[in-house]
Parts: sequence; structure tokens; C-alpha cells
Amino acid sequence: MDDYRSAPAPASSAARPRKPERGSGIPLGRLLGVPIFLAPSWLLLAALITLTYGQFLTSRRELPVSTGFAVGFGFVVCLLVSVLLHELGHAITSRRSGIGVSGITLEMLGGYTEMEREAPRPGVELFVSLAGPVVSLLLGLLSGAVALVLPPGGIAETFAFQLALSNIVVAVFNALPGLPLDGGRALQALVWKISGDPNLGRRVAGWSGRLVAVATAVTAVVLFYEKVLNGYFGLLFTLLVSITMWVGAGQAIRHGKVAASLPPFNARELARPIVPVAAGTPLAEAERIAEQVGGRHLAVVDGAGSMLGFVHGASARAVPAERRPWVPVGDVTRRIDEHHVLAGDLRGTDLLHAIRDDPGGDYLVVSGEDVHGVLRGAELLSLVETRRTTTRRNRT
Repeated sequence: MDDYRSAPAPASSAARPRKPERGSGIPLGRLLGVPIFLAPSWLLLAALITLTYGQFLTSRRELPVSTGFAVGFGFVVCLLVSVLLHELGHAITSRRSGIGVSGITLEMLGGYTEMEREAPRPGVELFVSLAGPVVSLLLGLLSGAVALVLPPGGIAETFAFQLALSNIVVAVFNALPGLPLDGGRALQALVWKISGDPNLGRRVAGWSGRLVAVATAVTAVVLFYEKVLNGYFGLLFTLLVSITMWVGAGQAIRHGKVAASLPPFNARELARPIVPVAAGTPLAEAERIAEQVGGRHLAVVDGAGSMLGFVHGASARAVPAERRPWVPVGDVTRRIDEHHVLAGDLRGTDLLHAIRDDPGGDYLVVSGEDVHGVLRGAELLSLVETRRTTTRRNRT
């Protein structure tokens, strides 16, 4: 199973250092500039497929056990490469559409590509979503063509045929119209295009995804009892895919509901103006300056005017009143790191994703070299909760 997900959008590289690569699992390096990760769960699937396919070849082809397992492991590696190429289809089309890519993670049930932001238009969403299944279909057709020219009945022909069948199944299954599958993303894009509401598209595709999950589970059970799906491994694996789909579809439905309640402002519009003060300024003097200019946020700068961070409220309040005229604001400053800088055009769920690691923190909002101010995570979450409450009241 495959999907792609949005992640925090980085600010301009001129405004801050490059963010550490996001991803879960074992880093495998970079391909075409995209970080690749391998989830530990894949190792379990690799072992199961190696054993299952190896035993199949050993019994059907009368091969030595070691040879059967070696071929089985080779089949697993080919599947891994197929999934990687599928995800690269998403990643490359995403980058060509102006959406950054944080990384690709290969896991037990397939893989996912983590985008730096959501698609800006339904056409882009449709383009990116269909790229993966198209790659898998092409790989399946290519493997099938190879199987046709190989000597019939041999291990190589069987290997190529199984690889072709696997890629075509992946392409067809991922094209089904339900989130979190690629076909669900395409359905979301179509509903978005017709209604003009991306969140409605997400909810519709989420409910469709639940129907696909139930249909997949029922089909697997029927095929198992009809002896078409042989072995408990295939049944359990398909049921696991169905459960994962159901969970992913539910997350999409909730995502659509939450996104509909988000404020229609970007980070730049939500940012509070800041007042720069030198790091050596006494805390009492800095607070007086902030009060004079209407309680704006204090940004601490060094002698060259470069921003160091913000006055940390809790640390400042902990300073006794009699010491405030002597304690420099540099001593109560929370330094700015690359995780606390936001691009000014972030909005909606992209903005919430960007503050997920520290939802109560303060964030510097920038556009290139321009500094717009500070966005307080706690204030954003309070605004979101207020809008949710208002929406619920209006519905009742």
C-alpha cells in the first residue's frame, strides 16, 4: 500500500539552516536528492516473503533450499526497488509541481512519500497522485514483456512473471478511489475541483476509503474460502492492509474536519510584530520598551543586529523584581533554531504540521530575508479551538 503525506514547509534557505531530514527508520542515503529511509517493519516482511517464496520454489522446482531462499530474497529486493520507483514517481512529480519532498520511507505495507506542503491546486494533486500507479503499471508491463521472451518454465520466467503480477496488482490496487490510496488522492482532487473545497474532497475520499477497506477484507475472506487465496499468510496480510486502510481513511476524515475549522490566515498574517533589543539590555528596560510599543514581542539581537532569539517568558518571570534592572535579556533568551522558523505563506494544515513538534512554542515568521514577526503556537491553537467551538455551535 502506498500514500504520500504533507509535512512542514521549510523557510527559504537564505533565512535559516537546512532542516534535518525527516523520516522514520534506517537511512539508506539519497536518490535524486531525496532522502530514503527503510522502516524496521520491512525487515519482517522481507523475511516472511523470502521464506514463503523460497519454499514455493523449493517444492515446485525441486531446488536446493539455499537456492530457493536466495531467489526468494532476490524477489524481495526487486519488490523493494519497485516500491521505491513508485514513490519516486510521486516525489519527482511533486518537485516539478513546486512542492518540496522531505523523504521517502519504505515500510512493511509499501511506502510513503512525505511532502513539505499540500498541493496548491486540484490539478497538481491529481498529477502527483497518479504518478505512482503509472510507474508501477509500466514496471509490470516491462516485467511481463521480459517474461514473454524468456524460456518458458524456467526460474527466470517465473521470477519475471511474479514481478510483473506484483507491480500490476500494486498499480490497480493503489488506483482504487479511497484514501489513503493514490486513487483516493485522485478522487479528493476531483471533488475539490468540482466543489472548490479541498476539505470536502478529503472527507469524501476518506469515506470511500473505508468502503474500499471493507470490500478488500470481505473479498480476501471469500477468496480464501474458495481456495483462490492459498495460505493463511496471504489472508492475514490482506486483512492487515484492510485495517491499515480503515485507519488511514479515518485519519483523512478527521483531517478534513479539522482543516475546515482552521483560520483562513497564513503565518505572515498571524505573526505579531517584534521589537529588537540588544542582548545586553537590562530585563527591566526591555520590558519597559515592550510596554511602550504596545506589548510587542521582544526579539534579542547581537551587536551586529543578527537575531539571537526571543525573551523566554517563563525565564523572565522567574527573575526577582529587584534583579531585573541588572539581568541582561541575553540571559533569559530562548535561542532560535531551525525548527522554530516558519515560511510566511504557510496556512491551514501545513501551518499546524509545522508546529507539531512544539505546539506551544514561539516561531519566527520569514519570507526569504524578510522577517514578519513572531507566531505564538499557543495563540494559534487557541484560535483553532475557538473556531471549532463556534462551528459546532452553528451546526447545532
